[in-house]
Amino acid sequence: MDEARFGRISDVRRSWAPPGVRPIAFGQVERQYTYAYAAVTPFDGELVSLVLPEVNAEMMSIFLREASCRYANEQVVMIMDQAGWHKAKRLQIPDNLTLAWLPPYSPELNPVEHLWDQIRERWFHNHLFKSLSAVEIDLVKALQYYLRFPAELQSLTRFPWMNLD
Repeated sequence: MDEARFGRISDVRRSWAPPGVRPIAFGQVERQYTYAYAAVTPFDGELVSLVLPEVNAEMMSIFLREASCRYANEQVVMIMDQAGWHKAKRLQIPDNLTLAWLPPYSPELNPVEHLWDQIRERWFHNHLFKSLSAVEIDLVKALQYYLRFPAELQSLTRFPWMNLD
């Protein structure tokens, strides 16, 4: 489980263009953000995600309730980093969820980080957004794509040492 910030600050990157054509990429710095919360099951590519306006204990509780409802008949162990709102006293943890912690400063151990990298690369680089709602629309499209193609999400998030064979 992890959350990521997406906003109207452009991510200008190199891009392909035919020989002799110089690509044009515009940049903008608008400090407006929205946040994606996601939990992934690397073994089968299942995804639970929400787009919410902030990161805090209240929003995290909403996300945990959503994950709990989707897996109402199962006991779920959710592994996450140790962000302050993940351990806040006000955090409401549903009965069928158990939270487990990654070591501090170890994002490389969190499979969801690969999802954020892929979304930024495929849906957000060299793109200008006219509004925060436009950012949210593209973010939801990206997350829905991975809901439709769990095998692709699985290939992004399943580390080689997670071999089930």
